[in-house]
Amino acid sequence: MNRTIIQLIAFFGLLLIIFQYDGQILWNNNNTEYIAAFQSATDQEPELLEKIKEKKAKYEEEPQNAKIDKVWKKMPGRNGIEVNVEKSYEKMKEMGKFKEELLVYDQVEPEVNLDDLPPSPIYKGHPEKNMVSFLINVAWGTDNIPSILNSLKKEKVKATFFIEGKWASENTDLVKMIQEEGHLIGNHAYNHPDMNKLSKAENVEQMERTNEILEAIVGETPKWFAPPSGSFNDEVVKSASDLGMNTILWSVDTIDWKKPSTSVMVNRVMSKIHPGAMILMHPTDVIEQGIDELILNIKQKEYKIGTVDKLLNTKR
Repeated sequence: MNRTIIQLIAFFGLLLIIFQYDGQILWNNNNTEYIAAFQSATDQEPELLEKIKEKKAKYEEEPQNAKIDKVWKKMPGRNGIEVNVEKSYEKMKEMGKFKEELLVYDQVEPEVNLDDLPPSPIYKGHPEKNMVSFLINVAWGTDNIPSILNSLKKEKVKATFFIEGKWASENTDLVKMIQEEGHLIGNHAYNHPDMNKLSKAENVEQMERTNEILEAIVGETPKWFAPPSGSFNDEVVKSASDLGMNTILWSVDTIDWKKPSTSVMVNRVMSKIHPGAMILMHPTDVIEQGIDELILNIKQKEYKIGTVDKLLNTKR
């Protein structure tokens, strides 16, 4: 019995030492200020949490579904945003007060996306997305491509190259170079026909043949199709869709094939640029000489430049 009592006394003595060493808040008579501060903080924290919950609706936005527009046809949706209350609270609790700039947001995807819509051409991205895309249609202009790729690399810009099948089969090294630089590759038909004048079977052959060539070179099947000269009809768009591709057109044209001066080309683009713009160009001399200046002007307008898939996704 005595041994048991001694063991209990030793146990409680040990606990007392631990609490005195590591938990002075319970045993130190000089900790009244610490206790007061702790109580004040615990009083503030629920109040801050409630304030975040109360104000969060002011900062949230509903997601926007993809839709078919009367003028612009297929339009991508846009993610909504909602306040992450717990993460926002964690960032603010040290200060103990609400700060708008410390709010943490989660993105909320829309219910309807581009792939949920019926076949229809796409001319531009979401009108509230401060991003634009370069569409570089390639069926000629071979000599200018290495220089254009160097400019894009220097400016850390990724473009979308729509490549003709026949050209690709004759310039496999350049196609590989385009892919290795991280650019997106799309289908530009096989030999640049007027697809509006072809039969359905001929249109499908143009697309399929090009897909087979590009897949053999880069190991991927294109998901985007640009009809040569922008010539298409509903059957062309549907045929592309049946092959797993969206049809891409443009909202801003450099008209580089008319051989304008660099300043005329840049001024034309900058006068028409807008959020979500898809900018059509070719590997012409004016693009080779003026793409650096064009990129600089676009960045000064605080637009990001991204590939078509990035422009058309729902991320903000």
